[in-house]
Amino acid sequence: MTEPPPPGGPTIDKTAMAALQNALAAEHAALWCYTLIPAFLPPDQIKQADADADAHRKLRGAVEQTLSLYGAQPVSAQPAYHTPQPVVDGPSAAALAVVAETDALTAWLSVVEHTTDRQLRQASLSALTSGTLRCARWRVVVRTPPAIPIFPGRP
Repeated sequence: MTEPPPPGGPTIDKTAMAALQNALAAEHAALWCYTLIPAFLPPDQIKQADADADAHRKLRGAVEQTLSLYGAQPVSAQPAYHTPQPVVDGPSAAALAVVAETDALTAWLSVVEHTTDRQLRQASLSALTSGTLRCARWRVVVRTPPAIPIFPGRP
């Protein structure tokens, strides 16, 4: 995702750029959630939350770099985000992880749907695949079947 576009080669249009910016915003939000989540998780789940945060951090950096290479200013993270439910214990923290992953999946699906750039589509599909696995692990923790929905990223 971080190779510069070739001179005179394909560029991404405004719709694809907007979808990529939305994916970056979802990555910012997911990282914020993953800074909150470990404070409430049981010790045996903290390592997974930390690994998931690292995955989002790497993806966020790659997206920021890609946007910069295309000449766009990457959107900034918000100072804080609103959680859909209060996070007060392990189950509510794991449920927030499901929300963060689901929101990121929705954003990455939008990138796939709004670009014809092969490299960007491949990178987005990779983000969807890894995000689906992260989300499935948390869906198992909160006992939300199915672990992997038929169409990840779709409501």
